[in-house]
Amino acid sequence: MSVNVQVIFYSAYGHVYRLAEAIVEGAAEVKGVQAELYQVRETLSDELLEKIGAAEARKAFAHVKQADPQQLADADAIVLGSPTRYGSATSQMQAFLDATGGLWSSGALIGKVGSAFTSTASQHGGQETTLLSMSTFFFHQGMLIAGVPYSTKELLDLDKVSGGTPYGATTIAGPKGERQPNANELAIARAQGRHVAEVASRLKSG
Repeated sequence: MSVNVQVIFYSAYGHVYRLAEAIVEGAAEVKGVQAELYQVRETLSDELLEKIGAAEARKAFAHVKQADPQQLADADAIVLGSPTRYGSATSQMQAFLDATGGLWSSGALIGKVGSAFTSTASQHGGQETTLLSMSTFFFHQGMLIAGVPYSTKELLDLDKVSGGTPYGATTIAGPKGERQPNANELAIARAQGRHVAEVASRLKSG
């Protein structure tokens, strides 16, 4: 029995991409799981990406395949990642989700596992509100939500600045995007991938 976990992200400067890679790694540790990585379509022009300094950073994940909303029907678990924009997902991620109306009308995602992760510029930049707002998609699609259980000891590490919430993995990018995910944040992301994959495996096996 093969369990399909799709990790779908939007990233401008690579922070969410690095979390996405770690989530795929964690999911792939679970026996029988096929973990796949996709990115949503960029809606900003090349000129604007160059102007905001994102063009060079995006080359690091240019090889990642573009997600098709219809492919979600093939997944057993869907993990969505997006930077925060004023406490909610980016317009790029929202555009992707807005294209899933056909899946909603047919009930194609009912009973699948959903999970989310994000990044912010500051420690209190809307991580939890972004994850909760993204979760409304899972509720409307009839999905079951999995976060990060507190058996993940890294959630309770107070010795260093770190993202990470029970709602999903997070990282702090810094006001200029200068900070990359640290070992603690990547460990939480891997734990999220494992947890999602384990839940999806149990559901599929009945």
